[in-house]
Amino acid sequence: MEAAHIVFQLGFLQITSTVVTTWGILLLLGVGAWLATRNLSVASPGLVQTALEGAVQSIEAAIEGVLPGRSGLLLPFVGTLWIFVAVANLTGLVPELHSPTGDLSTTAALAFLVFLSVHWFGIRSSSLKTYLHHYLTPSPVLLPFHLLGELSRTLALAVRLFGNIMSLEMAALLVLLVAGLLVPVPILMLHIIEALVQAYIFGTLALIYIAGGMQSQEASHASDTSSSNALDKKGSST
Repeated sequence: MEAAHIVFQLGFLQITSTVVTTWGILLLLGVGAWLATRNLSVASPGLVQTALEGAVQSIEAAIEGVLPGRSGLLLPFVGTLWIFVAVANLTGLVPELHSPTGDLSTTAALAFLVFLSVHWFGIRSSSLKTYLHHYLTPSPVLLPFHLLGELSRTLALAVRLFGNIMSLEMAALLVLLVAGLLVPVPILMLHIIEALVQAYIFGTLALIYIAGGMQSQEASHASDTSSSNALDKKGSST
């Protein structure tokens, strides 16, 4: 696997092949989404519309399985993340191209987006004060451990995807160098399956982290409410 090389430079910014490939994927997905949705029909849906509806319903069902009733809120982000990572992983099958997710800078950016989304959706589900309070639950002493856990899981999310895709491309390259073109189809099938599995794992972990952020502050709010009710009952009994 070749290291990402600099394609051109914008001032002090060096635009690498990974960035250019990522831009190409974003353009492809944007144009593809526009073309696929410009002639939607309820009466007579076409093959493409049926396939898109099936994909959306599958993602929606996966979200509902983790966070019932929140699929409408999370579908745009989680669905986009799943699709982008899957396409990025499969880009390595195109001759002369490498998967952007085989570059640590890309997976780090994706993990950072997940990190921000956890807090964004957590705050949106109640309030900033309530969300921040869950870091002090059940004891303020655990605050450093909560913060360390946030950073470590974000790092693990980036490194896991990067390592798996990089090793997948390197393994495919080594097998092709040793066996030549005798085993292209099995290697391609392995690449496709592994790329889709890694995209599913990344999206599922992101969904679980977001659900944890939303549910933790809800649990914290419920705990405060129950404690307040208990104190009120104790005060009234005395």
